Amino acid sequence: MKPQLLVLHGLTEGHRAQLAQTLDLIYAPTPAERAAAVAEHGARVQIVLTIGATGLTAAEMDAMPQLSLVCALGAGYENIDVAHAQQRGVVVATGAGTNEDCVADHAMGLLLAAVRGIVHHDRLTRDGVWRDVLPLPPNVSGRRLGLLGLGGIGRKIARRAEGFDIEIGYHNRSPRRDVAYRYFDQLRDLAEWADFLVVATPGGPATRHLVNAEVLQALGPRGTLVNIARGSVVDTAALAAALREGRLGAAGLDVYESEPRPPAELIGLPNVVLTPHVAGWSPEAVQRSVDQFVANVEGHLAGRGPVAPV
Repeated sequence: MKPQLLVLHGLTEGHRAQLAQTLDLIYAPTPAERAAAVAEHGARVQIVLTIGATGLTAAEMDAMPQLSLVCALGAGYENIDVAHAQQRGVVVATGAGTNEDCVADHAMGLLLAAVRGIVHHDRLTRDGVWRDVLPLPPNVSGRRLGLLGLGGIGRKIARRAEGFDIEIGYHNRSPRRDVAYRYFDQLRDLAEWADFLVVATPGGPATRHLVNAEVLQALGPRGTLVNIARGSVVDTAALAAALREGRLGAAGLDVYESEPRPPAELIGLPNVVLTPHVAGWSPEAVQRSVDQFVANVEGHLAGRGPVAPV
């Protein structure tokens, strides 16, 4: 008999078919379907597949007495109640590492688009505006990039930035011994040093509004903020005010506090580039994530443990 899997995030038919080869799949990607599935099938669910933003609550876990494994499809797991899972003896695992290249690519794309004004210039060009009446957009190359977080994704971004002859600095909870990048023990000091600040740190209460008005002020009117991590890390109201008042140069955001609704405070600003939380999404990255979920399940059921435990 196949183990019972509850899926709480959207998957393609092909990926659902891949999982159905070894698992009895209940597919509930919407809130209404999720509530109904937990109520109807919770008693026999053994494995849950979710994402960090969707998560899994303590109450939902308690409605699943046979639950033994919860997996996040991506690297984030901020809304999975890990402490309660551990109390229950439920293993939590992730898709860490599967979409790092994709996210790093997107971060550089947002940085280039924001600094060079690519989206704004595209719109002006379609309206017949020529370059003679436009201010010159600055270089990206040869400048300073500060990374808030130097985990797997942060390091991939740094490697790409090095290709643009960009100097790298970073802020972590503690310095890394395996890199030569400049370490800043205070985020404000990093922002003051940097031309560009890229947010690549996990979400959750510990990092909420780390990028606040003070940090944005330190980044300054020629600075650019890029966020491909979690919307909660950036104070949206402070960011909107800094951009409107010319105290920050530009921003490129893939994530927002208002998700899935767009950030209303930023919509009308020409110096902002917005994408709908797709930095980690590509056919290649999603396939790697699904494959790693399968590996997590296989390791867990075989007694070896998942390949990417929390």
